[in-house]
Amino acid sequence: MYDPPAYLWAIIIAGPTAIAALTCAVLYSGAERAGLGRRRAALLAGAAAVVLGGWLTASAVIADHGWYHTLPWFPVAVTGYLGLLLALSRIPVVARALAAPGMVSRLELPHTPRVAGVAFLVYLALGHLPALFALPAGLGDIAAGIAAPLVAFRLARGTGRRGALWFNALGLTDLVVAMTLGALTGFGLLNVTPSSAPITELPLALIPTATVPLLFALHITSMRTLLRAPRPAPSATGPLISGAMPRAAVAPSPASRAR
Repeated sequence: MYDPPAYLWAIIIAGPTAIAALTCAVLYSGAERAGLGRRRAALLAGAAAVVLGGWLTASAVIADHGWYHTLPWFPVAVTGYLGLLLALSRIPVVARALAAPGMVSRLELPHTPRVAGVAFLVYLALGHLPALFALPAGLGDIAAGIAAPLVAFRLARGTGRRGALWFNALGLTDLVVAMTLGALTGFGLLNVTPSSAPITELPLALIPTATVPLLFALHITSMRTLLRAPRPAPSATGPLISGAMPRAAVAPSPASRAR
């Protein structure tokens, strides 16, 4: 078992914690915008914090006991938590908050702390992760973390819908590729040296078991919201002043033609 330096512990714990905290803040904002009131918004954000923080803590305990070293428990934890998050998003009060005005842009913001994926590259540099897994996982997360606020800004201005769809599609692809390569190189299905066994140990185990399912759920919810959002009306690209017409488009009056 590899015990990484303290700074790696700090980076890895900060990433999942920040993603969970931003998700709670987004839900609070959505509940307020949906007209649920501050009290119900606070209750929703608090309940989300209990679910997200509770599983983060539980996953840390499971990893500390070494249960993720055996293959069945690792995929069960990931898929089970993802299924729970998607089911919870169907609860009426949660669905109402997620469908509130402005949520199409806010749902991208929790991806920003994915820049903490630099930890994979540090593990690689220290010789404790294979490049086959660490490079795509680390670079993909860093790219998503940098792009997230830019995508959110464009969506908030009413533009960038296609770019946001691409962002979420590529973000999902990054997670699928990283999890697949991590499983193949971590459980000996691909013979590489070093292996990706540290992803089943603390602190790195918190990313695939607690953070990746949450990011999956955020991407799926974002794409669903984007696809359901109404497209800008064709008149939106017309004149800025209501009723104004381009001078060339005004037909000449009979009097002017006579002159």
